[in-house]
Amino acid sequence: MFGTMQDWPLLVWKIIDHAAANHGGREVVSLTCEGGQHRSTWREVHARAKQVASALRRLGIAPGDRVATLAWNTHRHVESWYGISGMGGVAHTINPRLFEEQIIYIANHAEDRVLFFDLTFVQLVERLAPQLKTIEHFVLLTDRAHMPETALPLLCYEELIADEPTDAPWTVVEETAPSGLCYTSGTTGNPKGVQYSHRSNVLHAMAACMTDTFGMGVQSVVLPIAPMYHANAWSIPYTTALCGAKLVMGGPHFDAPTLQKLIVDEGVDLALAVPTIWLSMLQHLEKTGGNLGRLKRTGIGGSAVPRSMIEAFDKLHGVTVMQLWGMTEMSPLGTIGSPCPEVAALPYDAQLDYRIKQGRGIFGVEMRIVDDAGHELPRDGETFGRLMVRGPWTVGSYFKGDGGQVLDAEGWFDTGDVATLDSYGYMHIVDRSKDVIKSGGEWISSIDLENTAVGCPGVAEAAVIGVHHPKWDERPLLVVVRKEGAEVSAADVLAYLEGKIAKWWTPDAVEFVDSLPHTATGKLLKTELRERFKDYKLG
Repeated sequence: MFGTMQDWPLLVWKIIDHAAANHGGREVVSLTCEGGQHRSTWREVHARAKQVASALRRLGIAPGDRVATLAWNTHRHVESWYGISGMGGVAHTINPRLFEEQIIYIANHAEDRVLFFDLTFVQLVERLAPQLKTIEHFVLLTDRAHMPETALPLLCYEELIADEPTDAPWTVVEETAPSGLCYTSGTTGNPKGVQYSHRSNVLHAMAACMTDTFGMGVQSVVLPIAPMYHANAWSIPYTTALCGAKLVMGGPHFDAPTLQKLIVDEGVDLALAVPTIWLSMLQHLEKTGGNLGRLKRTGIGGSAVPRSMIEAFDKLHGVTVMQLWGMTEMSPLGTIGSPCPEVAALPYDAQLDYRIKQGRGIFGVEMRIVDDAGHELPRDGETFGRLMVRGPWTVGSYFKGDGGQVLDAEGWFDTGDVATLDSYGYMHIVDRSKDVIKSGGEWISSIDLENTAVGCPGVAEAAVIGVHHPKWDERPLLVVVRKEGAEVSAADVLAYLEGKIAKWWTPDAVEFVDSLPHTATGKLLKTELRERFKDYKLG
């Protein structure tokens, strides 16, 4: 027996159809690779996405084929994104910050047939092209006036779509058909592909719009600083179209002065980025005495948000931090730090104890923590365990079956994180399972240590790794980057930590470095730090 409602498939192109029909005049603004700013609307994005879809059909691209993009957050990238999935193709966003060998591997593994790319990547693509085995067409996302001199057989994006119809029909596929492909950052081994379906992307976008998630609507002005190649820019190109918000994009610009000006000039009230971006912004504002205009909320994800950063946004700029957690394998949203009534009623410092956690699961994400034997652990906010997730936008298997079986017998996916859950539903990442420090049989959270250390005056960034100890097996080593001009010492940092962490967590040593290594998505690259300090002798 079936219900009597219409079988209305959840397809990505229905989102952009909705935006054009109901919010067609709302702006889509982006800084461009050519220089300057481009202003369009959801109606124009819809029309040009249809032209992209038609052009791809003319090039012989069929439903299910992968079409790669190597591009920043711009209007052309959004148009091509919707156009690719709208004709049944799979939009494969490639992270340009990966090692060249990884980009080559990813493009060949995906068997991409077309590559759309930005002007800033011409030289990169020139180097890669001879090794890209399946790419048939190279499309430069620009106009004729900015086409460069190159030996690449380039198609000009604006010319490619110019004569295509703006009212061509979309391709109707099953809602379970693939619409997007994103690869993990591949810190160990080859990157693995996560292939999103139309259904998973639409459900994820709908959940992301909820009041206690991003809480955006037609009045919102949203800046996703997180790139589209970083897990779909956290769904923002979908969610803004779905609710009719104004979409603002920074193109190739990630520097604090440019982003601050964009936030102020465009009236951005919600912006989303990784902590390193906001660290630079806070330092810039401190130096210049600048402000963030109408910005009211920021979503911060990718790595844990320090308590000091939440306080700085609150007290200095009147901006509420919403901590986010997720993974490429989760499309990416899993939790968000929106307060429940019980927490909102607490004194400010007590609220911060919850706000530094990764937040509560949104509908569509089930979570539990288990021990090494797979037994579920209590939600008491103290017991650590392996974090397991499942839901309609969580990976069921990697592209082409890489990695083999990734779910347990009950359909749970092991995130690789060690976490706690509490009675309010707050999840707190204690560490990555590979990064947690085991000292004398007890666990020390490198994340908690790092986030406490960056609150010390004069500290710009901090990382904690475990180094060998003859008695305790491992002890924490704190690696610190000073703020420009600061003279903070190891003794200063250790004194600052007193009373803020368990005494036995206190790092055995502090080392100062000029910079810390990061992954292509801005996370601390601890594998490199562990290699650098592998022979470090304590005491």
